[in-house]
Amino acid sequence: MKIHVRTYGCQMNERDTESVIAMLGMKGHERAESEEDADIIIVNTCSVRQKAEDKALGKLGLMVAGKRDRPRRMVGAMGCMVQRLGAAILDKVPGLDFAIGTEQEHRLANAIERVLAGAGPVVEVGEDGNLLDNAEELSGHAAGHPSAFVNILFGCNRGCAYCVVPSVRGHERSRLAKSVVAEVEGLAAEGTREVTLLGQSVMSYGRTNEVWPAGCESANGFTEPLARLLEAVAGVNGIERVRFTSGHASGCTDELVRATATIPEVCEHLHLPLQSGSDRILEMMRRGYTTDEYRAAVARLRNAMPGMGVTTDIIVGFPSETEEDFEATRRFMNEIAFDNAFIFKYSPRPGTAASEWDDDVPDEEKMRRNRVLLEEQDRRGLAVNGALVGHAVEVMVEGVSLRNSSRWSGRTRSNKIVIFRPKNGLVPGNVVNIVIEKAMAQTLYGTIRREGNG
Repeated sequence: MKIHVRTYGCQMNERDTESVIAMLGMKGHERAESEEDADIIIVNTCSVRQKAEDKALGKLGLMVAGKRDRPRRMVGAMGCMVQRLGAAILDKVPGLDFAIGTEQEHRLANAIERVLAGAGPVVEVGEDGNLLDNAEELSGHAAGHPSAFVNILFGCNRGCAYCVVPSVRGHERSRLAKSVVAEVEGLAAEGTREVTLLGQSVMSYGRTNEVWPAGCESANGFTEPLARLLEAVAGVNGIERVRFTSGHASGCTDELVRATATIPEVCEHLHLPLQSGSDRILEMMRRGYTTDEYRAAVARLRNAMPGMGVTTDIIVGFPSETEEDFEATRRFMNEIAFDNAFIFKYSPRPGTAASEWDDDVPDEEKMRRNRVLLEEQDRRGLAVNGALVGHAVEVMVEGVSLRNSSRWSGRTRSNKIVIFRPKNGLVPGNVVNIVIEKAMAQTLYGTIRREGNG
């Protein structure tokens, strides 16, 4: 059967979508490029904000309503919202054929077979004690892409007051290093040149379970699990770039900084969520660091790698956030001079500690604060990117630009998008040097100076 998946949410969800499509392909199904061509439509859901859930529920409702015209079409949901709601999702979306939670995605093909046999609707949301073993079944990738995501850590133990992730992704579990390296070796053999190691709190890799066998030593004397993994993945033949996300200020140790600075394949970019520039709010959020500690982490990174790109997440309107707290965030963002920032209005998530507190910042004030930070970040981004005009930057080619088919796009090592006119013979995965001619807040434009070896 032809299957189309619509994905909402983070890079973890993007990776889940890719892996289930690969798994279903092994079971005889094929990918449909559009909803119109699909026999089965799956919505991969996000639960981190209410708006994300509302979008997914709205999409599911439309797809189920469309079954009036195509009664044999199957509609299902997977992901974080399913894990949170459980069987209650059937009350919100009557007519749904199946719903698969984050820890049961390896059972998706079985759920489809059960629905075809007339046993639907099927709901699978239980915790899976063998998640790491089942992760190997979900380690497939789409062929032909120069870049790939690789899961190295599942779940999160941090317990931030606003965050639903621990309840929908479970406790932290790290994959064995040899399993990660084997997956990267397979990707490299198929032409992948860049990998991004994924974890909800990626710097916690290897803290809750052993990931390296006894007697396995680092060539560069690294002792921390993530630093050792970066070294091993960077050593895979064919891999030219390595990234990891998302970071945490407490994980920016001297050794990790040394690894990022001395391993040539590790890119000069880190997504390091801040959430607030107010120490009072950070403490309420249970983030586990102060602004001084965050500032020191960024300083260690930038001192070791002067061209380091740092991006972040910010929440405005957290319970009890005052104008003074908000102004502290504005000042801190200006001080750090982030390359980019993803700014969100706070929304209570069921089951979190913060959901028990008064959501006392009015919506219109959240909107104002959100707008102010976005406008200021655009100005910062323009200033940061403007400094690159006239300079050549190394870009890994990704392919045709989504917005202009006559142009191609790629990314710098610091994760900046670059738009350019292609040359004959150029293919995704090539590395080229591009002279930047124009800068926008989030995008660079330039001309190829010379092609790399690719």
